Order: sequence, then C-alpha cells, then structure tokens
Amino acid sequence: MIKAGIIGATGYAGGELVRILMGHKEVEIKWYGSRSYIDKKYYEVYQNMFQIVDDVCLDDNIEALAEQVDVIFTATPQGFLASILNEDILSKVKIVDLSADYRIKDVATYEKWYKIEHKSPEFIEEAVYGLCEVNREDVKKARLVANPGCYTTCSILTIYPLAKEGLIDMNSIVIDAKSGTSGAGRGAKVDNLYCEVNENIKAYGVASHRHTPEIEEQLGYASGENVVLNFTPHLVPMNRGILATAYANLKPGVTEEMVRAAYDKYYKKEKFVRVLDKGLCPQTKWVEGSNYVDVNFVIDNRTNRVIMMGAIDNLVKGAAGQAVQNMNLMFGLPETEGLNLVPMFP
Repeated sequence: MIKAGIIGATGYAGGELVRILMGHKEVEIKWYGSRSYIDKKYYEVYQNMFQIVDDVCLDDNIEALAEQVDVIFTATPQGFLASILNEDILSKVKIVDLSADYRIKDVATYEKWYKIEHKSPEFIEEAVYGLCEVNREDVKKARLVANPGCYTTCSILTIYPLAKEGLIDMNSIVIDAKSGTSGAGRGAKVDNLYCEVNENIKAYGVASHRHTPEIEEQLGYASGENVVLNFTPHLVPMNRGILATAYANLKPGVTEEMVRAAYDKYYKKEKFVRVLDKGLCPQTKWVEGSNYVDVNFVIDNRTNRVIMMGAIDNLVKGAAGQAVQNMNLMFGLPETEGLNLVPMFP
C-alpha cells in the first residue's frame, strides 16, 4: 500500500482528495494535515466522513511527514511549499503540489502575478507540469509534480489540439470561463457569502487573473509560439464546475473536418477527455463529481472563428482527481485507479 499524507486536508480540494483516496485500492492516508483544526477529529470538520475517517487532524510539519509516507499532497496556499521544500524532503518522498508554486517556469512571471517571492526556485526546472494527457511520460519519472490549476486545466485541454496542430491564430485567443464558488476555497470572504453570490454572476480578475500566464505558457509550448491571450473568469452561483468558452481565428483553409480530426488525434484514446458528438455543448452538470473533461467546438463560418468549449468539475479534474491521476502515474499504477467516478446527476 502507498502511504499518503495530505497537507491542507480540510480545504475543499483537500476534502476531495480524502473522498477520492478512500476509494483507492492502493493508498492508505496516514496524515490529515490541517493547521486550522489540529487535534480535531476529521469527521468533525467534514461530517460526511463520520464512521469513515476516525483520524484526528495533524499539523503541517512536512519534515516529520516525509519520514512516514511515500507521497505528500499539498493542497495549500501559494508560497507554502516553496517556503519549506528542500532536497532532503524530496529525497525521501514524492510530492504533488496543488498550489501554483512550481507551475510557471519563469520565476519573475510567478512573482509578478502572485506578488510573492519564490523561496525555492532551484526546484522549478525539475518540477513536471502535471497535465497528464500532455505530459504523461514526464510525470511517470517525476519526484515533484505541479498540479495544474482548475481554470487552466479546462482552458488548455479545450484548446490544446488546435494549438498543437497549428490550426488557429494563437494571438487571437479569448477565453471566457465560469466557475462555481468552491473554486474560491473554504475561507470566509464577503464576496462568497450566499447573498453576494446567489442569483448573481460577475466577472473578476479581469485582465489580471493569476491563471493567465499559466495558460499562456502551456499553450506556448504546444504551439511553439509566444502566446498572449485574454482570459476572463466569472463566478456563478453553483457549488462545482467550470465551463470555458474559447474563441480563436482559424488559419486559412482550415475546415471542420480538420478541427474534428485534431481533437480525435489527441483525445480518442484518453479515458478522461470526452469529445462530444457534433451539436452537443459541454455542460458542467454532466461532469460533476467526476474526473472527466467534456470538450467540443463549433465553427462560425461567418466570422471564420472557432468556438471551443470545455467543462470540468473544478474540484476533481481541476484539483484532487488530477492530483490522484498524477500520483497513479508516478507510482506505476493504472492511471484510472480510484478515478472511475460516474458523474453525478441530478
């Protein structure tokens, strides 16, 4: 059995990690780390775990944790792992980091967008960007995996085949994305109160959202170009889910058949990416609670633009599910282990 520890186990992503790993045949959770709930029973924080998890919450002492487990998941705020990671820890344990600390290869870009100093840039080059469908072989060999962000996972996988095949003008991309409130985390914020969110939809982080450089960097690798795009997220009154709608100009001569062939080329054999039938638009309710990404496209011949659409559960494929998918690859397990989650409806 693989022994796992979770730092940040009482946040939404951490709670989802617990839920998924409880159904994983090869993993035993040994450490439920939570700075806010030390010595409190885990089920007292999440009552859905009553008579399922009897452990108490421990602290975030990663040095002690590294002596006891095989893999650590850090579902923590930006800057936490970067401030404490060292070679001694990485020599003992594998790490899947759900924060942004090691996603962006350029330190200056990270510090500009996240407005904090990176404390361990020496590990950035080694860290593998854990988008499994793109970097699967590198993840298998990794000690440190940077689990992608929720918006970024949805946006990149929605656009990736057309960027990789050179079918779109990379400087014409506009991404409009909507997320449920769990994406903002479990901390108390006025903007996330019921009366603020209910019966309301609003844009936020306009021209400044921190996932922008991550999307640009990864699509740049795919296309071989320097990518600059517009990304605008919106908060919608639902618990889970992200819907990304991306727009781009088609290059001359690109047909609907070529676009469909590109999606099939990269995703036909992918378990967790579902390219929908023509005419079907992705919806968050059809992926809720699962590790699936539903994608599709429509070509607007009038404007010569392609509209690319993708939907994920932000807490599963956008966080905990993808983290487990990465762990499976790192330990040579079947990639789908623990992740055969049928979407919940209604």
